[in-house]
Amino acid sequence: MNRATLFLALIVTFYAAVLHAAEKTLDPATSDPKALAISKKVMTALGGTEAWNNAHFLRFDFASVKDGKTNRIRSHWWDKYSGRHRVEGTTKEGDPWVVLHNLNTREGVAYKKGVKQEGEEAKKMLGSAYGVWINDTYWLLMPFKLNDPGVILRYDGRETIEGKSYDKLLLTFDNVGLTPKDKYWAYVNRRTHLVDRWAFVLKGEEEPASHYWWRGWKKYGKVKLAPERAAVDGDGKLLFENLAVSDSMPDSVFTSVN
Repeated sequence: MNRATLFLALIVTFYAAVLHAAEKTLDPATSDPKALAISKKVMTALGGTEAWNNAHFLRFDFASVKDGKTNRIRSHWWDKYSGRHRVEGTTKEGDPWVVLHNLNTREGVAYKKGVKQEGEEAKKMLGSAYGVWINDTYWLLMPFKLNDPGVILRYDGRETIEGKSYDKLLLTFDNVGLTPKDKYWAYVNRRTHLVDRWAFVLKGEEEPASHYWWRGWKKYGKVKLAPERAAVDGDGKLLFENLAVSDSMPDSVFTSVN
């Protein structure tokens, strides 16, 4: 599992509305009616728009599994209502770091080895924290964002894989976000209406698409999430450990480095 696959550098349009009640959606005139109808079934299967909007706090660890070894990459705590976000991990050298910031204002504080960072280093860490939030949460939440502003949906046919029938939705983007030339395919199970698999080609590359299974769908709070992504070629997995959707979270999570 290479770094390019692990870090998608995904589209900012996914986060056009960080707050809990997103008021904007894609322009239906730019998308395929059949694809839009399927996307609505997906949202219903996930728990519905109201349940997603009412999901207040989200917490998870983003981890990779390679050659049987699990590596916890980052830990996230997100207040969807206010945009507050905490993310922490370790550097390549094994030094712990923490960023406490607001995703709406991009303002916050950054710590490395318990020491508050200043100047360019703080700016760099805050920018990185925003980027990994985009990446890690898109890996987790893409099916909820099929109708985000700037998304163009196309029906890309039906495919049978391992005896199951899938509708394929092609997502492209209307000149928005960090990487508008990305392409994604969501494989929607025709029986459950959940996304069991996705494929992607990043930044307009012509290389074969990367394919991942989405496994383990179950309810967290009032919405459904899948905590495992397994590479179809067998080259590793991504896991969302300690995954939780909750109505409350200690304020200290977003205010204290400890």
